[in-house]
Amino acid sequence: MITAIREVRRAKGLTLDEVARACDPPTTAQTIGRLETGTRTVSVDWLNRIAAALGVAAADLVKLPDRADLPVAAILSAAGTHAPTRPEAVTPPLPGPGSVAVTVADSVGDYRAGDEIWCEQLGPEAFGHALNRDVLVPRAGGRFLFGRLIGREAGTPGKLHLLPPGAGARQQIVADPPWIARAVRLVRGL
Repeated sequence: MITAIREVRRAKGLTLDEVARACDPPTTAQTIGRLETGTRTVSVDWLNRIAAALGVAAADLVKLPDRADLPVAAILSAAGTHAPTRPEAVTPPLPGPGSVAVTVADSVGDYRAGDEIWCEQLGPEAFGHALNRDVLVPRAGGRFLFGRLIGREAGTPGKLHLLPPGAGARQQIVADPPWIARAVRLVRGL
């Protein structure tokens, strides 16, 4: 199995020893090095342990032949644009479990026609984690509401206040939705 353990570790600025100590249970830097180079076989258990230590999904550590990395040609910073000091690559994201998307047909608010908004589903216990973020909320009859979650009514935690995108939009209130989907990634063609 070809892995991207080394690339992810370096991208996060971690040493072999730091990753080894972050594993549960901790291991040695030499073991992590052997797993990176392929001199030791990477099992699913090891993949999950290292992914947890790096704070990524295990799938992000596996190189699949049909999932090409994108080489980084330049880095944009406040000081200007410069070439990377060593070869770098970014891996296109994979949707997580429970992910849904919203496609934008007409420009509205900050969104342009053709945009894709990737969202992660949250249960009622996690609605508070989406405050001041754009969310997709299911409604009766297969309809949806999309907007900024601006509040939850006191005393009724299931009542959500949303402000749809666009100038002059009026606040909408949705009671007791079974789930919401918080916007986490905007995909926009240039």
